[in-house]
Amino acid sequence: MSAPVTSPALGAESAAQTALQRVWGRSQSIIPTLAAVVLLIAMLVYAEIAYGRVFHAGTMSSLLVSFAPTIILAVGMTIVILSGGIDLSVGAVVAFTSVAGVMLMNIGINGWLSILLMIGFGALFGLVSGVLIQYFNVQPFIATLAMMFLARGLASILSTVPVQAPENAPILLIGTDFKIIDGPKVNDLVLTPGFFIAILVIIGAYVFLHRTRMGRTVYGIGGAESSAQLMGLPVARTRVWIYVVSGALAGLAAVVYTAEVGGKAQNVTGIGWELDAIAAVVIGGTLLTGGAGYVLGSVVGSLVLASLWMIITKDGTIRPEYLTIITGGILLVFVLLQRVLTARRRR
Repeated sequence: MSAPVTSPALGAESAAQTALQRVWGRSQSIIPTLAAVVLLIAMLVYAEIAYGRVFHAGTMSSLLVSFAPTIILAVGMTIVILSGGIDLSVGAVVAFTSVAGVMLMNIGINGWLSILLMIGFGALFGLVSGVLIQYFNVQPFIATLAMMFLARGLASILSTVPVQAPENAPILLIGTDFKIIDGPKVNDLVLTPGFFIAILVIIGAYVFLHRTRMGRTVYGIGGAESSAQLMGLPVARTRVWIYVVSGALAGLAAVVYTAEVGGKAQNVTGIGWELDAIAAVVIGGTLLTGGAGYVLGSVVGSLVLASLWMIITKDGTIRPEYLTIITGGILLVFVLLQRVLTARRRR
């Protein structure tokens, strides 16, 4: 009995279909990020048409500078969520480190040393969370929730009223305006060192996640922890470091934010910021289950939230509380999109 003859045309068609399926399978992971980019562009275009003066250097620079702390928090949250974890403490850590740092400056501690201590305090909170999660098997939600209450409580113990940094404090330099482009009237591109710090954080996180062994381990933990352990990856050490990095970046966000508001710190700073960071990460395409996502996607997600805030501010007739409602709706849509794509990938 002779073997069936396969037509060259049919074979080529089958190979093309296989190739397309492979490309489609790989591209599904970036669909949420692309959707976030499209949403961002649509929001900016709408704002320009409806209110004007959006694609102006002055508006863009104000938006980027004011959301630099959120971008820094979102970068740290991206690393945590990529590993399949969560960090609810970052907003409270911002409050504590901000108040503690300003108070240290006021009692005569060197300003630059105080800034380093602010970042160190944040890293310490992250270290405690990481140890609880890795070595005591505490769920990330519970461990970081405990740190959130601890940090917020300590901030309230330190001061219940705003505290002001000294006039000559080095932290104020981070909030100094630098005119990059001198435009007509008030249309100037004005940026601060805090904005460039956020850019360096983005670059550093990208290199860390995609060019280092520990970064690949972060993806491995989120994708399949047991497989990562079988491959000999340093899972335990990496998980602890993930939360240390997240806490340190929360301390750095506190430095940038405190500089932006003229050196003022208070215990109510950062309320809800952890939710903004999580929303930015999810909108940017990072899976809540871990293992897939991009730092640049989280930056796009942060800019989506910034654009939404700008639209509500420019409109003037939309009540501020609608910002939370709209953010929740956008977040729900992107979570559902993730679920659909994940289900298709499994099939």
